[in-house]
Amino acid sequence: MNHRFLFLLLLLFSASSLSAQPLSPTVVLNERERARVVDEILEDRFINLLPQLMRREGIDMWVLISREYNEDPVLKTMLPSTWLSARRRTILVFFDPGAGKELEKLAIARYDVGTLLKGAWDIDVRPNQWDALVKTIQDRKPKKIGLNFSKNYAHADGLTFTERSEFMEKLPLDYQKRLVSAEKLSVGWLETRTEKEMVIYPLICRLSHQIIQEGFSEQVIQPGVTTTDDVVWWFRQRITELGLETWFHPTVDVQRADSPEFEHLRTFSKQPSGQVIRPGDLLHVDFGITYLRLNTDQQQHAYVLKPGETEVPESIRRAFRQGNRLQDILTERFKAGKTGNQLLLEALEQAKKEGIRGTIYTHPIGVHGHAAGPTIGMWDQQQGVPGSGDYPLFANTAYSIELNAAVEIPEWKKTVRIMLEEDGFFDGTAFRYIDGRQSDVLTIPRKLAHVK
Repeated sequence: MNHRFLFLLLLLFSASSLSAQPLSPTVVLNERERARVVDEILEDRFINLLPQLMRREGIDMWVLISREYNEDPVLKTMLPSTWLSARRRTILVFFDPGAGKELEKLAIARYDVGTLLKGAWDIDVRPNQWDALVKTIQDRKPKKIGLNFSKNYAHADGLTFTERSEFMEKLPLDYQKRLVSAEKLSVGWLETRTEKEMVIYPLICRLSHQIIQEGFSEQVIQPGVTTTDDVVWWFRQRITELGLETWFHPTVDVQRADSPEFEHLRTFSKQPSGQVIRPGDLLHVDFGITYLRLNTDQQQHAYVLKPGETEVPESIRRAFRQGNRLQDILTERFKAGKTGNQLLLEALEQAKKEGIRGTIYTHPIGVHGHAAGPTIGMWDQQQGVPGSGDYPLFANTAYSIELNAAVEIPEWKKTVRIMLEEDGFFDGTAFRYIDGRQSDVLTIPRKLAHVK
Protein backbone atom coordinates (compact mmCIF):
# COMPACT_ATOMS: atom_id res chain seq x y z
CA MET A 1 0.00 0.00 0.00
CA ASN A 2 1.30 3.43 -0.84
CA HIS A 3 1.74 6.22 1.68
CA ARG A 4 -1.26 8.19 0.44
CA PHE A 5 -3.62 5.26 0.90
CA LEU A 6 -2.25 4.59 4.38
CA PHE A 7 -2.81 8.23 5.30
CA LEU A 8 -6.43 8.05 4.19
CA LEU A 9 -6.90 4.86 6.18
CA LEU A 10 -5.59 6.61 9.28
CA LEU A 11 -8.21 9.31 8.72
CA LEU A 12 -10.88 6.64 8.45
CA PHE A 13 -9.70 4.82 11.58
CA SER A 14 -9.61 7.96 13.66
CA ALA A 15 -12.98 9.09 12.33
CA SER A 16 -14.85 5.87 12.96
CA SER A 17 -13.43 4.77 16.31
CA LEU A 18 -16.18 3.73 18.67
CA SER A 19 -17.17 6.56 20.98
CA ALA A 20 -19.96 7.41 23.35
CA GLN A 21 -20.28 10.75 21.59
CA PRO A 22 -22.79 11.16 18.74
CA LEU A 23 -21.36 10.94 15.26
CA SER A 24 -20.69 14.13 13.32
CA PRO A 25 -20.15 14.79 9.59
CA THR A 26 -16.40 15.07 10.23
CA VAL A 27 -16.20 11.29 10.63
CA VAL A 28 -16.73 10.90 6.87
CA LEU A 29 -14.03 11.71 4.33
CA ASN A 30 -14.67 14.70 2.09
CA GLU A 31 -15.46 14.07 -1.56
CA ARG A 32 -11.91 14.61 -2.77
CA GLU A 33 -10.43 12.14 -0.30
CA ARG A 34 -13.19 9.62 -1.04
CA ALA A 35 -12.37 9.86 -4.74
CA ARG A 36 -8.72 9.07 -4.05
CA VAL A 37 -9.65 5.96 -2.07
CA VAL A 38 -12.13 4.80 -4.73
CA ASP A 39 -9.67 5.28 -7.58
CA GLU A 40 -6.81 3.55 -5.81
CA ILE A 41 -8.99 0.55 -5.01
CA LEU A 42 -10.24 0.45 -8.61
CA GLU A 43 -6.70 0.54 -9.98
CA ASP A 44 -5.72 -2.34 -7.70
CA ARG A 45 -8.73 -4.35 -8.84
CA PHE A 46 -7.95 -3.80 -12.53
CA ILE A 47 -4.28 -4.69 -12.18
CA ASN A 48 -4.35 -7.53 -9.68
CA LEU A 49 -7.87 -9.01 -9.61
CA LEU A 50 -9.29 -8.81 -13.14
CA PRO A 51 -6.56 -10.85 -14.90
CA GLN A 52 -7.02 -13.66 -12.36
CA LEU A 53 -10.77 -13.74 -12.90
CA MET A 54 -10.54 -13.71 -16.71
CA ARG A 55 -8.10 -16.60 -16.63
CA ARG A 56 -10.21 -18.51 -14.10
CA GLU A 57 -13.24 -18.26 -16.41
CA GLY A 58 -11.30 -18.84 -19.64
CA ILE A 59 -12.36 -15.55 -21.26
CA ASP A 60 -9.55 -13.67 -23.00
CA MET A 61 -11.66 -10.68 -24.08
CA TRP A 62 -14.43 -8.97 -22.11
CA VAL A 63 -16.54 -6.36 -23.85
CA LEU A 64 -18.88 -4.11 -21.86
CA ILE A 65 -21.27 -1.83 -23.75
CA SER A 66 -23.43 0.77 -22.08
CA ARG A 67 -25.30 3.98 -22.76
CA GLU A 68 -25.79 6.99 -20.55
CA TYR A 69 -28.79 6.64 -18.17
CA ASN A 70 -29.01 2.91 -18.89
CA GLU A 71 -25.70 1.73 -17.48
CA ASP A 72 -24.61 -1.86 -17.22
CA PRO A 73 -24.40 -2.62 -13.45
CA VAL A 74 -20.88 -4.02 -13.89
CA LEU A 75 -19.65 -1.13 -15.99
CA LYS A 76 -20.77 1.35 -13.33
CA THR A 77 -18.39 -0.31 -10.85
CA MET A 78 -15.51 0.20 -13.29
CA LEU A 79 -15.93 3.93 -13.80
CA PRO A 80 -13.47 6.28 -12.10
CA SER A 81 -14.63 8.47 -9.24
CA THR A 82 -15.14 11.48 -11.48
CA TRP A 83 -17.45 9.58 -13.83
CA LEU A 84 -20.93 9.38 -12.34
CA SER A 85 -22.38 7.64 -15.38
CA ALA A 86 -21.55 6.43 -18.87
CA ARG A 87 -21.09 9.09 -21.56
CA ARG A 88 -23.12 8.69 -24.74
CA ARG A 89 -22.18 5.10 -25.57
CA THR A 90 -19.31 3.83 -23.43
CA ILE A 91 -17.54 0.65 -24.52
CA LEU A 92 -14.86 -0.97 -22.38
CA VAL A 93 -12.63 -3.78 -23.68
CA PHE A 94 -10.34 -5.93 -21.56
CA PHE A 95 -7.98 -8.27 -23.41
CA ASP A 96 -5.67 -10.87 -21.95
CA PRO A 97 -2.80 -11.49 -24.42
CA GLY A 98 -1.55 -14.36 -22.25
CA ALA A 99 2.06 -15.46 -21.80
CA GLY A 100 2.37 -13.38 -18.66
CA LYS A 101 1.70 -10.14 -20.48
CA GLU A 102 -0.21 -7.26 -18.90
CA LEU A 103 -3.96 -7.05 -19.43
CA GLU A 104 -4.98 -4.50 -22.06
CA LYS A 105 -7.60 -2.02 -20.81
CA LEU A 106 -9.21 -0.03 -23.61
CA ALA A 107 -12.12 2.34 -24.07
CA ILE A 108 -13.68 2.50 -27.51
CA ALA A 109 -14.16 6.22 -27.03
CA ARG A 110 -12.66 9.47 -28.20
CA TYR A 111 -11.16 10.05 -24.77
CA ASP A 112 -9.65 8.08 -21.94
CA VAL A 113 -11.90 6.70 -19.21
CA GLY A 114 -9.96 7.90 -16.19
CA THR A 115 -6.25 7.16 -16.15
CA LEU A 116 -6.46 3.40 -16.58
CA LEU A 117 -8.51 2.86 -19.74
CA LYS A 118 -7.03 4.47 -22.82
CA GLY A 119 -9.26 5.81 -25.55
CA ALA A 120 -8.89 3.64 -28.66
CA TRP A 121 -11.27 5.24 -31.15
CA ASP A 122 -9.89 7.58 -33.79
CA ILE A 123 -13.07 9.10 -35.19
CA ASP A 124 -11.18 10.51 -38.17
CA VAL A 125 -10.15 7.00 -39.25
CA ARG A 126 -13.36 5.17 -38.33
CA PRO A 127 -16.34 7.48 -37.84
CA ASN A 128 -18.52 4.56 -36.72
CA GLN A 129 -17.94 3.42 -33.11
CA TRP A 130 -18.97 -0.15 -33.89
CA ASP A 131 -16.39 -0.34 -36.69
CA ALA A 132 -13.75 0.78 -34.21
CA LEU A 133 -14.81 -1.94 -31.79
CA VAL A 134 -14.76 -4.64 -34.47
CA LYS A 135 -11.28 -3.52 -35.61
CA THR A 136 -10.05 -3.79 -32.01
CA ILE A 137 -11.41 -7.34 -31.84
CA GLN A 138 -9.98 -8.42 -35.20
CA ASP A 139 -6.54 -7.06 -34.35
CA ARG A 140 -6.39 -9.16 -31.17
CA LYS A 141 -8.12 -12.34 -32.38
CA PRO A 142 -9.61 -13.46 -29.05
CA LYS A 143 -10.72 -17.06 -28.59
CA LYS A 144 -13.69 -16.20 -26.32
CA ILE A 145 -15.47 -12.87 -26.16
CA GLY A 146 -17.49 -12.35 -22.98
CA LEU A 147 -20.66 -10.26 -23.12
CA ASN A 148 -22.88 -9.36 -20.18
CA PHE A 149 -26.02 -11.42 -20.61
CA SER A 150 -27.34 -13.69 -17.89
CA LYS A 151 -30.50 -15.54 -16.89
CA ASN A 152 -29.64 -15.83 -13.20
CA TYR A 153 -28.19 -12.44 -12.31
CA ALA A 154 -29.57 -9.03 -13.21
CA HIS A 155 -26.15 -7.65 -12.24
CA ALA A 156 -24.60 -9.62 -15.13
CA ASP A 157 -27.35 -8.93 -17.67
CA GLY A 158 -26.46 -5.36 -18.56
CA LEU A 159 -26.18 -5.66 -22.34
CA THR A 160 -29.40 -4.26 -23.77
CA PHE A 161 -31.29 -5.68 -26.72
CA THR A 162 -30.52 -2.66 -28.89
CA GLU A 163 -26.81 -2.60 -28.15
CA ARG A 164 -26.47 -6.31 -28.79
CA SER A 165 -28.42 -6.04 -32.05
CA GLU A 166 -26.27 -3.21 -33.40
CA PHE A 167 -23.09 -4.96 -32.35
CA MET A 168 -24.11 -8.20 -34.06
CA GLU A 169 -24.86 -6.36 -37.29
CA LYS A 170 -21.22 -5.31 -37.46
CA LEU A 171 -19.41 -8.32 -35.97
CA PRO A 172 -18.22 -10.89 -38.54
CA LEU A 173 -19.79 -14.34 -38.27
CA ASP A 174 -16.51 -15.98 -37.29
CA TYR A 175 -16.32 -13.79 -34.18
CA GLN A 176 -20.01 -14.17 -33.41
CA LYS A 177 -19.28 -17.86 -32.85
CA ARG A 178 -16.79 -16.88 -30.13
CA LEU A 179 -19.32 -14.95 -28.04
CA VAL A 180 -20.05 -16.38 -24.59
CA SER A 181 -21.90 -15.20 -21.51
CA ALA A 182 -19.66 -13.35 -19.08
CA GLU A 183 -22.03 -14.20 -16.22
CA LYS A 184 -19.46 -15.92 -14.00
CA LEU A 185 -16.81 -13.34 -14.82
CA SER A 186 -19.21 -10.53 -13.94
CA VAL A 187 -20.22 -12.21 -10.70
CA GLY A 188 -16.58 -12.83 -9.84
CA TRP A 189 -15.72 -9.17 -10.41
CA LEU A 190 -18.65 -7.98 -8.33
CA GLU A 191 -18.39 -10.46 -5.45
CA THR A 192 -14.64 -10.56 -4.85
CA ARG A 193 -13.35 -8.25 -2.13
CA THR A 194 -9.70 -7.26 -2.32
CA GLU A 195 -7.21 -6.75 0.49
CA LYS A 196 -7.55 -2.98 0.24
CA GLU A 197 -11.34 -3.16 0.33
CA MET A 198 -11.22 -5.36 3.41
CA VAL A 199 -9.10 -2.77 5.19
CA ILE A 200 -11.85 -0.15 4.86
CA TYR A 201 -14.93 -2.42 5.03
CA PRO A 202 -14.79 -2.84 8.84
CA LEU A 203 -14.84 0.95 9.20
CA ILE A 204 -17.91 1.21 6.97
CA CYS A 205 -19.71 -1.51 8.92
CA ARG A 206 -18.72 0.22 12.16
CA LEU A 207 -20.23 3.50 10.99
CA SER A 208 -23.45 1.65 10.22
CA HIS A 209 -23.44 0.00 13.65
CA GLN A 210 -22.84 3.33 15.34
CA ILE A 211 -25.79 4.93 13.58
CA ILE A 212 -28.07 2.05 14.67
CA GLN A 213 -26.89 2.43 18.26
CA GLU A 214 -27.50 6.15 18.14
CA GLY A 215 -30.98 5.68 16.67
CA PHE A 216 -31.93 2.96 19.14
CA SER A 217 -31.20 5.11 22.18
CA GLU A 218 -32.90 7.50 24.57
CA GLN A 219 -31.44 10.38 22.54
CA VAL A 220 -33.87 9.54 19.74
CA ILE A 221 -36.67 7.48 21.30
CA GLN A 222 -39.04 8.78 23.98
CA PRO A 223 -41.40 5.92 24.88
CA GLY A 224 -45.05 6.92 24.60
CA VAL A 225 -44.22 9.73 22.18
CA THR A 226 -41.85 8.55 19.44
CA THR A 227 -43.30 6.48 16.62
CA THR A 228 -41.62 3.86 14.46
CA ASP A 229 -41.94 6.25 11.50
CA ASP A 230 -40.18 8.95 13.51
CA VAL A 231 -37.21 6.64 13.98
CA VAL A 232 -37.21 5.58 10.33
CA TRP A 233 -37.00 9.19 9.18
CA TRP A 234 -34.43 9.96 11.85
CA PHE A 235 -32.24 7.28 10.25
CA ARG A 236 -32.76 8.75 6.79
CA GLN A 237 -31.96 12.26 7.99
CA ARG A 238 -28.90 11.06 9.92
CA ILE A 239 -27.49 9.41 6.81
CA THR A 240 -27.89 12.69 4.90
CA GLU A 241 -26.35 14.78 7.70
CA LEU A 242 -23.29 12.56 7.78
CA GLY A 243 -22.76 12.84 4.02
CA LEU A 244 -23.55 9.19 3.42
CA GLU A 245 -26.09 7.41 1.22
CA THR A 246 -28.31 4.38 1.58
CA TRP A 247 -29.43 1.78 -0.92
CA PHE A 248 -32.82 1.10 0.71
CA HIS A 249 -35.34 2.81 2.95
CA PRO A 250 -34.88 1.63 6.57
CA THR A 251 -37.65 -0.11 8.46
CA VAL A 252 -38.39 -0.04 12.18
CA ASP A 253 -41.06 -2.31 13.68
CA VAL A 254 -42.23 -3.61 17.04
CA GLN A 255 -43.23 -6.88 18.61
CA ARG A 256 -45.11 -6.68 21.90
CA ALA A 257 -47.24 -8.80 24.19
CA ASP A 258 -50.61 -7.45 23.02
CA SER A 259 -49.92 -7.27 19.27
CA PRO A 260 -51.20 -9.96 16.86
CA GLU A 261 -48.87 -12.90 16.45
CA PHE A 262 -47.41 -13.32 13.00
CA GLU A 263 -46.20 -16.48 11.35
CA HIS A 264 -44.86 -15.00 8.17
CA LEU A 265 -42.43 -12.20 7.36
CA ARG A 266 -45.01 -10.69 5.03
CA THR A 267 -47.01 -9.82 8.13
CA PHE A 268 -44.60 -6.99 8.84
CA SER A 269 -45.61 -5.21 5.64
CA LYS A 270 -49.19 -5.21 6.95
CA GLN A 271 -48.35 -3.60 10.28
CA PRO A 272 -49.80 -0.13 10.77
CA SER A 273 -47.26 2.61 10.09
CA GLY A 274 -46.27 5.06 12.75
CA GLN A 275 -46.84 2.86 15.80
CA VAL A 276 -46.09 4.62 19.06
CA ILE A 277 -43.16 2.95 20.80
CA ARG A 278 -44.05 1.81 24.33
CA PRO A 279 -42.19 0.37 27.33
CA GLY A 280 -41.91 -3.40 26.96
CA ASP A 281 -41.61 -3.25 23.17
CA LEU A 282 -39.07 -5.36 21.28
CA LEU A 283 -37.84 -3.09 18.48
CA HIS A 284 -36.28 -4.23 15.23
CA VAL A 285 -34.46 -2.22 12.58
CA ASP A 286 -33.31 -3.07 9.06
CA PHE A 287 -30.69 -0.53 8.03
CA GLY A 288 -27.76 -0.01 5.67
CA ILE A 289 -25.44 2.64 4.27
CA THR A 290 -23.40 3.14 1.11
CA TYR A 291 -19.91 4.60 1.47
CA LEU A 292 -16.78 4.35 -0.72
CA ARG A 293 -18.79 2.17 -3.13
CA LEU A 294 -19.44 -0.52 -0.52
CA ASN A 295 -22.72 -1.29 1.23
CA THR A 296 -23.87 -2.52 4.62
CA ASP A 297 -27.05 -4.37 5.54
CA GLN A 298 -27.76 -4.88 9.23
CA GLN A 299 -30.72 -5.86 11.40
CA GLN A 300 -30.67 -5.49 15.16
CA HIS A 301 -33.02 -5.49 18.15
CA ALA A 302 -33.58 -3.21 21.13
CA TYR A 303 -35.86 -3.61 24.14
CA VAL A 304 -37.63 -0.65 25.76
CA LEU A 305 -37.28 -1.07 29.51
CA LYS A 306 -40.42 -0.85 31.60
CA PRO A 307 -40.39 1.30 34.75
CA GLY A 308 -38.36 -0.57 37.35
CA GLU A 309 -36.66 -2.87 34.81
CA THR A 310 -32.88 -2.74 34.54
CA GLU A 311 -32.32 -5.44 31.93
CA VAL A 312 -33.96 -7.34 29.13
CA PRO A 313 -36.29 -10.13 30.32
CA GLU A 314 -34.62 -13.52 30.35
CA SER A 315 -37.17 -15.02 27.93
CA ILE A 316 -36.23 -12.45 25.27
CA ARG A 317 -32.53 -12.91 25.94
CA ARG A 318 -33.00 -16.65 25.57
CA ALA A 319 -34.78 -16.12 22.28
CA PHE A 320 -31.98 -13.85 21.10
CA ARG A 321 -29.42 -16.55 21.87
CA GLN A 322 -31.31 -18.85 19.51
CA GLY A 323 -30.91 -16.23 16.79
CA ASN A 324 -27.16 -16.09 17.43
CA ARG A 325 -27.00 -19.89 17.40
CA LEU A 326 -28.75 -20.01 14.03
CA GLN A 327 -26.12 -17.60 12.69
CA ASP A 328 -23.40 -19.95 13.94
CA ILE A 329 -25.08 -23.00 12.44
CA LEU A 330 -24.99 -21.33 9.03
CA THR A 331 -21.53 -19.76 9.10
CA GLU A 332 -19.84 -22.86 10.55
CA ARG A 333 -20.77 -24.61 7.30
CA PHE A 334 -19.13 -22.12 4.95
CA LYS A 335 -16.74 -23.99 2.68
CA ALA A 336 -15.32 -23.00 -0.69
CA GLY A 337 -17.10 -24.86 -3.48
CA LYS A 338 -20.35 -25.44 -1.62
CA THR A 339 -23.38 -23.94 -3.31
CA GLY A 340 -25.80 -21.60 -1.63
CA ASN A 341 -28.47 -24.28 -1.76
CA GLN A 342 -26.20 -26.84 -0.09
CA LEU A 343 -25.45 -24.41 2.73
CA LEU A 344 -29.11 -23.58 3.17
CA LEU A 345 -30.30 -27.17 3.45
CA GLU A 346 -27.42 -28.25 5.70
CA ALA A 347 -28.02 -25.35 8.08
CA LEU A 348 -31.79 -25.83 8.23
CA GLU A 349 -31.35 -29.56 8.90
CA GLN A 350 -29.02 -28.85 11.81
CA ALA A 351 -31.30 -26.12 13.17
CA LYS A 352 -34.19 -28.58 13.16
CA LYS A 353 -32.08 -31.10 15.09
CA GLU A 354 -31.43 -28.44 17.73
CA GLY A 355 -35.09 -27.48 17.96
CA ILE A 356 -34.63 -24.06 16.34
CA ARG A 357 -37.44 -22.85 14.07
CA GLY A 358 -35.24 -21.01 11.62
CA THR A 359 -35.70 -19.26 8.32
CA ILE A 360 -32.55 -18.33 6.33
CA TYR A 361 -32.37 -15.73 3.55
CA THR A 362 -28.71 -14.75 3.35
CA HIS A 363 -27.23 -12.88 0.40
CA PRO A 364 -23.87 -11.57 -0.85
CA ILE A 365 -23.04 -7.91 -0.21
CA GLY A 366 -20.44 -5.51 -1.56
CA VAL A 367 -20.73 -3.04 -4.41
CA HIS A 368 -24.46 -3.83 -4.38
CA GLY A 369 -26.66 -4.38 -1.34
CA HIS A 370 -28.36 -7.50 -2.67
CA ALA A 371 -25.20 -8.45 -4.48
CA ALA A 372 -24.09 -11.08 -6.98
CA GLY A 373 -22.93 -14.46 -5.75
CA PRO A 374 -24.48 -17.51 -4.08
CA THR A 375 -27.98 -16.92 -2.74
CA ILE A 376 -28.44 -18.83 0.53
CA GLY A 377 -32.21 -19.09 0.71
CA MET A 378 -35.02 -16.57 0.35
CA TRP A 379 -37.72 -16.05 2.96
CA ASP A 380 -40.26 -17.70 0.65
CA GLN A 381 -37.86 -20.29 -0.85
CA GLN A 382 -36.56 -22.48 1.95
CA GLN A 383 -36.03 -25.52 -0.24
CA GLY A 384 -33.40 -23.81 -2.37
CA VAL A 385 -33.19 -21.09 -5.00
CA PRO A 386 -32.73 -22.25 -8.61
CA GLY A 387 -29.95 -20.48 -10.48
CA SER A 388 -28.25 -18.12 -8.05
CA GLY A 389 -28.58 -20.70 -5.27
CA ASP A 390 -26.58 -23.17 -7.36
CA TYR A 391 -23.60 -20.82 -7.54
CA PRO A 392 -20.62 -21.88 -5.35
CA LEU A 393 -18.80 -20.01 -2.61
CA PHE A 394 -15.46 -18.52 -3.57
CA ALA A 395 -12.77 -17.13 -1.34
CA ASN A 396 -12.68 -13.42 -0.50
CA THR A 397 -16.41 -12.80 -0.69
CA ALA A 398 -18.76 -10.95 1.67
CA TYR A 399 -22.27 -11.83 2.87
CA SER A 400 -25.14 -10.40 4.86
CA ILE A 401 -26.01 -13.23 7.23
CA GLU A 402 -29.77 -12.62 7.23
CA LEU A 403 -32.17 -14.96 9.02
CA ASN A 404 -34.68 -15.29 11.84
CA ALA A 405 -35.50 -17.68 14.65
CA ALA A 406 -39.12 -18.02 15.80
CA VAL A 407 -39.22 -18.47 19.59
CA GLU A 408 -42.08 -18.77 22.08
CA ILE A 409 -42.17 -16.07 24.80
CA PRO A 410 -44.19 -17.69 27.62
CA GLU A 411 -45.29 -14.52 29.41
CA TRP A 412 -46.44 -13.02 26.12
CA LYS A 413 -48.19 -16.27 25.18
CA LYS A 414 -46.97 -15.86 21.63
CA THR A 415 -44.06 -16.39 19.28
CA VAL A 416 -41.61 -13.66 18.37
CA ARG A 417 -39.08 -13.67 15.59
CA ILE A 418 -35.50 -12.72 16.32
CA MET A 419 -34.56 -11.18 12.99
CA LEU A 420 -30.83 -10.68 12.61
CA GLU A 421 -28.56 -9.52 9.84
CA GLU A 422 -24.84 -8.85 10.02
CA ASP A 423 -22.17 -8.42 7.36
CA GLY A 424 -19.39 -11.00 7.22
CA PHE A 425 -16.40 -12.09 5.13
CA PHE A 426 -15.32 -15.54 3.93
CA ASP A 427 -11.58 -15.79 3.19
CA GLY A 428 -11.78 -19.26 1.67
CA THR A 429 -10.97 -21.00 4.94
CA ALA A 430 -12.97 -19.29 7.66
CA PHE A 431 -15.86 -16.89 8.09
CA ARG A 432 -15.74 -13.78 10.27
CA TYR A 433 -18.05 -10.86 10.93
CA ILE A 434 -16.60 -7.71 9.42
CA ASP A 435 -17.30 -5.56 12.48
CA GLY A 436 -18.63 -8.08 14.95
CA ARG A 437 -22.28 -8.96 15.46
CA GLN A 438 -24.98 -8.07 17.96
CA SER A 439 -24.68 -10.50 20.86
CA ASP A 440 -27.10 -8.83 23.31
CA VAL A 441 -30.37 -6.98 22.87
CA LEU A 442 -29.85 -3.22 23.14
CA THR A 443 -31.78 -1.47 25.89
CA ILE A 444 -33.56 1.87 25.85
CA PRO A 445 -32.39 3.68 27.92
CA ARG A 446 -28.83 2.43 28.17
CA LYS A 447 -25.30 3.65 28.64
CA LEU A 448 -23.16 0.96 27.01
CA ALA A 449 -22.97 -0.29 23.42
CA HIS A 450 -23.83 -3.95 22.92
CA VAL A 451 -21.97 -4.79 19.72
CA LYS A 452 -18.78 -6.75 20.13
